[in-house]
Amino acid sequence: MLSEIRQYIRILTLSIGFFITWITVVKAQVRVEVELVATPLLPDNPLFIAVDFNNWNPGDPRFALKKGENNKYYIELEDAPDKFEYKFTQGTWMLVEGTPQGETLPNRTYERTINPSGLISNTIIGWEKQVAYTFIIKNIPENTPQDARIFVTGNFNNWDPGNAYYQLKRKIDGTYQTIIYSDLEKIEYKFTRGGWPSVEARSTGKARPNRIINRDSKINNKSVTVDIEGWEDLMGTLHFFSLYDLLLIFSVFQGILLIIAIPSIQSNNIDANRWLIFSIVISSVAILLYLMSNYQLFVNQFPRLILFSDFIYFLYAPVFYFYLIKLLFNVRSLPSRWYLHFVPALIQFFAYLPFMLNTDKNFLLDVMNQKQGIIRLFLISGVLGFLWNAYYWNLFRKTIKTYRLEFQTNLSYDQNLNYLNTVLIIQFICLCLWAFSFFIAFIGRIFTLDIVSITENSIDITWLAFSIIPYFLGYFAIHQSETFKAAPRTISIFDDVLETEIGHGLSPSSPKQEDTSDENLLPYLEKLEAHMAENKPYINPKLTLNELAVQIKLQPHLVSKVINDHLHKNFFDYINSYRIDEFKRMVSDPKNHHLTFLSLAYEVGFNSKTAFNRSFKKITDQTPRDYFDQVKNGKT
Repeated sequence: MLSEIRQYIRILTLSIGFFITWITVVKAQVRVEVELVATPLLPDNPLFIAVDFNNWNPGDPRFALKKGENNKYYIELEDAPDKFEYKFTQGTWMLVEGTPQGETLPNRTYERTINPSGLISNTIIGWEKQVAYTFIIKNIPENTPQDARIFVTGNFNNWDPGNAYYQLKRKIDGTYQTIIYSDLEKIEYKFTRGGWPSVEARSTGKARPNRIINRDSKINNKSVTVDIEGWEDLMGTLHFFSLYDLLLIFSVFQGILLIIAIPSIQSNNIDANRWLIFSIVISSVAILLYLMSNYQLFVNQFPRLILFSDFIYFLYAPVFYFYLIKLLFNVRSLPSRWYLHFVPALIQFFAYLPFMLNTDKNFLLDVMNQKQGIIRLFLISGVLGFLWNAYYWNLFRKTIKTYRLEFQTNLSYDQNLNYLNTVLIIQFICLCLWAFSFFIAFIGRIFTLDIVSITENSIDITWLAFSIIPYFLGYFAIHQSETFKAAPRTISIFDDVLETEIGHGLSPSSPKQEDTSDENLLPYLEKLEAHMAENKPYINPKLTLNELAVQIKLQPHLVSKVINDHLHKNFFDYINSYRIDEFKRMVSDPKNHHLTFLSLAYEVGFNSKTAFNRSFKKITDQTPRDYFDQVKNGKT
């Protein structure tokens, strides 16, 4: 029994000894010494050893070498493996050892079996040749703290805003300078005071675009002189928002007021106004999100702000289209395939979804580094959004034109659609500015020009122009009377032709097959003109084709046929011609000389000054002012 215990203890002792020996062989201390023969690229930067067992981190502070005598450096690597590869750097792979000619050196290697002493001696004889850029800041904002440290960050250091190796040093002349080394074809960068909340900004406090340097074959130690206009966290209260931003904010507040006011004040066009309110909600939210995305403070907290404003590309236009058809046409419900108008918006949502699900840090890095995936997404979304909105703008134009022809065929009074025409003009300006932004961006990419600022300003002006639309829509929506509802029309490619009225597009006379030759129209014409002369129905400012047809006991389509085919006019111009003739008769009557031209225009049936001026010019080929001058000179 005793012998078995002794044997067990002997085996255990041998096992422990073997384990200790294995640990000592596999992981033990290694001392690395290196003599710096080559002049360091950055004299103030320490030396580091990057090894395979620290994931080749070129600036790990745990692997910084200590300085000895005579340009010698050393480090004790605790628990170093039996075999590893390594290189020396000055904190970044842009500052890595190389040959005296600037060529790349292969990785150094260490094997304990070859060098059991654990002492490694090396010599740095050169550095890899890199393109050097000397950054010089000549002017900084007056409110910059005296003890502020200024850093440069960009795609060359993975956008680390406070990396000590990229801190600018203050020189005797008051400038801040540093040198960076990079082989990147395009450098994008910004200056910070150590973190993203204290990143540089425009003088207004608004986030500025990345600064850009495009590399060419002649660049070597290029000097880059810049001025810092402001800091995002140090703007005064009065200057925090620029006039541009205030205008956008006012537009958002205007939208909020309209959302509250329209349903409480306006009782006409209720169905149409629901879609108008929806369009104002979309535009106001998009403007607010765009405004917030221009400030790094908000972007740092909610990085995906820069995505959400893009959803207006495919949402606003269909909603505004539904507002128009509800306002102008007699439609009780939307087309059966109304959802097709929103399919592009749904596709955009799923295209953006992977980026919205990404982590905040990775998403910001992708944006800052201009990763191809997200840039391609923005580009495709922008181009398709432009084409989508251009199509709908033409659809808006056709809708209003179709409606105008309809009411001129059936009404004798003017419909107040001028505000819609104004909106169309503003939308067209927005489209032109949008196209100009693409053009500028394309030119910059082709010729490698730094025109980011121009492109950004163009986009800003586009949003500013777009923000004006709610002012016009809201004001007229509140004061808009009930509009004449035209018959439904198939205008959009998503509308169903089966839902169009059967009578639309057919000859008005086809249901009864009357003989409507010119000879057979004469009795109707005589009856119509006799009624106009005797009863003066045109004095009614709200006279319609149906009302006139009832008065002379004819079918509306026959009255329309007489006016259109025999007199070659539409109903609107026909009635207004009688009004103008009556107006001239009243002007020549001395008992009316105490009245104004405008009061006489209202007396004969015109419902607005604009309608009178436009009709007078169209029918008489002269303005009311010209006619007044003739009357005054006794020429009429």
